Amino acid sequence: MINVFIYDDNEARMDSLTALLELTENMNFVGSASNCLQAENDMEKTKPDVVLMDVEMPEADGIEGVMRIKSKYPHIKIIMQTVYEDSDKIFNALRNGAEGYILKKASIHHIIESIVEVHNGGAFMTPSVAMQVMNFLKKPSQSDIKMEKLTSREHEVLKFLSDGDSYKMIADKMNISYGTVNNHIKKIYEKLQVHSLGEAVSYALKSKSNFI
Repeated sequence: MINVFIYDDNEARMDSLTALLELTENMNFVGSASNCLQAENDMEKTKPDVVLMDVEMPEADGIEGVMRIKSKYPHIKIIMQTVYEDSDKIFNALRNGAEGYILKKASIHHIIESIVEVHNGGAFMTPSVAMQVMNFLKKPSQSDIKMEKLTSREHEVLKFLSDGDSYKMIADKMNISYGTVNNHIKKIYEKLQVHSLGEAVSYALKSKSNFI
């Protein structure tokens, strides 16, 4: 069972997401709020596995929410939701540890898929968001010592993660086993000195490393 908390200041959308979770097998709606002023208390009381986080909210928005939650509860997975493909907000959310970033117009299927994927340890981005990440990563930059430690295969895995691919998709594209993908990711964690996929992708974004 995946326990999900929702942050959204739009009451109609909140009701829609709540109904979706309640009707979806193996998912459990545990609570909601219209901003992140009490984010730490919200997490302590409801203990979610995954948070659906609106980016634009009054008083304490989604970016602040990610920072608050990840600083105290780094194990909780966070999926950002927004109407706009704002590159600054995308990168700020990922830099602070968000595991997913989807547009609010995403289909029900993609919302459910994103929750399952990040809960299973993956990263998820809608194609338009992933393209912005790709374009950002293609910009020339200074070489980074930690990124240089990665093998060509590890670079390839990290590139696919940045594209929003799941473990299974990466295994299929690289013609390797699911276990081998896991091993590559463990090595990436060790070399970049990070502890989650969100942090690994975030590190790549911050370094602007030309690894793809």
